[in-house]
Amino acid sequence: MLRITFSDHDIEQLRYERYHHPHPRVQQKMEALLLKSQGLPHHTITQCVNICENTLLAYFRAYQQGGIDALKQLNFYRPASELAAHHDRIEAYFRDHPPTTIAEAGAMIEQLTGIKRKPTQIRTFLKKLGLKHLKTYAIPDKTDTDVQEAFKKTRSNRALRRLKQDNASYFL
Repeated sequence: MLRITFSDHDIEQLRYERYHHPHPRVQQKMEALLLKSQGLPHHTITQCVNICENTLLAYFRAYQQGGIDALKQLNFYRPASELAAHHDRIEAYFRDHPPTTIAEAGAMIEQLTGIKRKPTQIRTFLKKLGLKHLKTYAIPDKTDTDVQEAFKKTRSNRALRRLKQDNASYFL
């Protein structure tokens, strides 16, 4: 069993933060330390707080190294894409030269950064940049000119108005 000594001030802080801290993970840490200060064994604390023994020991080590302030720190793992480092350059290039397909966007990104990604990853990255896919319509066959003219007046005018509103081409 790990031996930790708690001051009266720390115990009062643990009692307060256990219910009043805005993040539930920090509340859980405070609860575990408060139970430890009451002299409960580790297996009982892990059952009460619903954590494993290793997590409990990590809480204790954090408290020993940095006190209650160390328990309040939240360091969640958030991986970042390699493309994030080139975010500004890619966005500026696509604003000036909008791609027509995802494959073309992938080729442009590979040319700019040297990083090759699959179409799904390219699509996700472009959405994070704020670019969106604009739908295009197929023009009817030229054999029936009346149908084609009617289509141009209805569908293509709506699409052109949207493009002018958005000031966009394919992505923007």
